[in-house]
Order: sequence, then C-alpha cells, then structure tokens
Amino acid sequence: MKACKKAVLAYSGGLDTSVIIPWLKENYGCEVVAVAADVGQGAELDGLIGKAVKTGASKCYIEDLRQEFVNDYIVPTVKAGAVYEGEYLLGTSFARPVIAKRIAEIALKEGADAIAHGCTGKGNDQVRFELAIKAFAPDLRVIAPWREWELKSREDEIAYAEARGIPLPINRETNYSKDKNLWHLSHEGLDLENPANAPKYDTILEMGVTPEAAPDKPEVISLGFVKGVPASLNGAEMDGVSLIGALNKLGGKHGVGIVDMVENRLVGMKSRGVYETPGGAILYKAHAMLEQLTLDRDTQHMKQQLAVRFAELVYFGQWFTPLREALSAFVDKTQERVTGTVRLKLYKGNLIGQGMESPYSLYSEELASFGESEYNQKDSEGFINLFGLPDKVRAKLWNA
Repeated sequence: MKACKKAVLAYSGGLDTSVIIPWLKENYGCEVVAVAADVGQGAELDGLIGKAVKTGASKCYIEDLRQEFVNDYIVPTVKAGAVYEGEYLLGTSFARPVIAKRIAEIALKEGADAIAHGCTGKGNDQVRFELAIKAFAPDLRVIAPWREWELKSREDEIAYAEARGIPLPINRETNYSKDKNLWHLSHEGLDLENPANAPKYDTILEMGVTPEAAPDKPEVISLGFVKGVPASLNGAEMDGVSLIGALNKLGGKHGVGIVDMVENRLVGMKSRGVYETPGGAILYKAHAMLEQLTLDRDTQHMKQQLAVRFAELVYFGQWFTPLREALSAFVDKTQERVTGTVRLKLYKGNLIGQGMESPYSLYSEELASFGESEYNQKDSEGFINLFGLPDKVRAKLWNA
C-alpha cells in the first residue's frame, strides 16, 4: 500500500466507517480526519465526534449541509420530476454529491493526500463519491477499503470491531444496510436479499407505518409552489428543510411513500431495497399535478422524457456534469409558471387529488365543458383529415 500521511474519511459512524478509522491507521499509518455531513440523519449524529476520536481520528468535522442539500439537489430533482426506474425517488443518490463536494473541500483545506470512503465495490455510491471528488479535488488519491481489505462481509466487519472494542449501532440480527437523511430511509441486506421474501415492515419501518396501521380517517393537505419550488403547507410558508420534515410526519402517519423494488445498479447487478420516502412521495405527486395544469402539452411531454435521463444522471453519480446542468437549465425554464396550490387527501398509503389552482392555469373550463361554448366542433373535421392524411395515402397506395 502506497504511503499516506493524512486521509480525510467520509464518516457516518455506521459499521463501515467505524471500522475504517482503525483499519486506515493500522494499514497506512496515516492521520485520519473524519468528516460527517448532516443531511438530516438526526440522532445518528449524536456523540459522533467523541466516537470518531475514540476510535483513532485526529479530529471530526460535522458539517450542516441540510439547506444546501434541499435547495441545490432535492428541489432541482423534484422540479425535473426525476424518478429512477419509475419508483425510486433518489434519496441516497442525490445526497452523495453534496457530501462528497464538502469532503473534497475539507481535504484540500486540511492538506490531505487522500480521501477515503466506506462504499463497497458492488454498489453505486463508490461511483457517486469518486465522480464528485474528481470534479473538486481531481489530484487527490481515493482509498476505498472495501476494494482492498481482507474483510469479506458485514459479519467480518462486526468481528473486527468487536475485537478492537469499537461500539456499533447494530448487531448481527439487525445488520441491515441503511442510509438515512431528511428525504428518505433505505433498507438493504439480510432477508431482503431474496426477492421472494416479503419485507418485515413492522420491524424495519422507521419513518412511518404500514397502510394497514394508518388512521382510518383521511387527512387533506394543501401544498403551495412558487416557480416549481415547494413553498408552503396548509397556507403557512416554510423553508425546504422544515417543509420536508413536516411532510415526512404527515406521510409517515398515513403510510405513504413505501417502496419495495428490485433496481438495476450502475455496476450491472440487480439489487433489492425497501425505501421510505413519505414527504418526497407527497411532493412529487403534488408537483406533477400542478404541471398538468400549467405546462403546455409539448413541453410537458418532452419534460417527461428528459426526466428519465435526469434520473439516470443522478443515480449514476453524474451530478457535476455539463449534461445535468443543461437539463436543469431546461427544467428551470419550464418552471417559470409552475406556481399554485394543490390539495391532496392522505389515506392509508394513498395520495388522492382534491383539486388544484394556479394563476397560470392553461385549463379553460369554457373550452373543455360538455355544455355550450364558442368552440366550433366543425373545425375538427379538417384537422382530422390533415392529421390522418399519411394514413389515408398509405392505405390507398399500399392496398391498391
């Protein structure tokens, strides 16, 4: 192993990074500076500085990135309507670039010669972290212990930690691989690795309840948007972090936003995960409804096509790329009149529309009405004749 004087570690205090601090010191003989990013994990950050130092770090930064995470990553993705493979609301995916960017900045400030992370060689996060590092600290070396060390499993990691007296937040029975932030909570591993197994929802859910356990009484909420940006809940203006937190509580209470899916990882394999995204599910639904009202047909359809590509870029870790920036510029243009209010009924896992309004609505009740209007229905005949002309010509010539 090439010598290293100082490594900055992307630190969460979870199983992987708890083990990595002593492993780096044992194998590289280097100083380790831990950096924990606050993207809304809550209690997971409690006591983290002391734990990092106790396990061998020279210091530990805790960086509050919540507002940046929401404003610069979550909101642009919601405005884009980007959903990976039709279900995944990208909770882990768009958290990685904001974390890696800050870690790269601290590594340069600290004069480090390496950045370390706890991503496995099988997952997507290694790509997301390292592409961001290349964008902001292209000359720094990356150390990825999972691609080097002798440990082969999470069970091996637990044994390694136990032998060194490293406290862990899990044990062999609760050894799910989880990722939590203010947007979502993901669950992978253990019984979930077999797609035939039903998830143990009563055991694993943390952000909410199952639809069966949700209240029997529905709840109607209203969400306000300004230029595509969520801005208010039930008439009260709120910043993005507070709004998502409030929606998480509401959605979790009513069993909203639970996804069980098998997805295609960037590295080529399929993986199975359970995602909890209660507030995010509400925001996506409300935003899409408002766009139905305010976007013209061609723009709406093109945006829906580009949303698939946008989601791939986020999932693949390509946030800091010209293409993502160009797509965001297109999205921002489409959002100039996505302003208004959407009402939703939350009931046992369902999000049911209760009406929407906007000062920029393109809906004309007079035109759409089944009642009397100024619309000239005779105009349709000429439109259909021209629209169907290729079909008519083809039928006459080919069937002659």
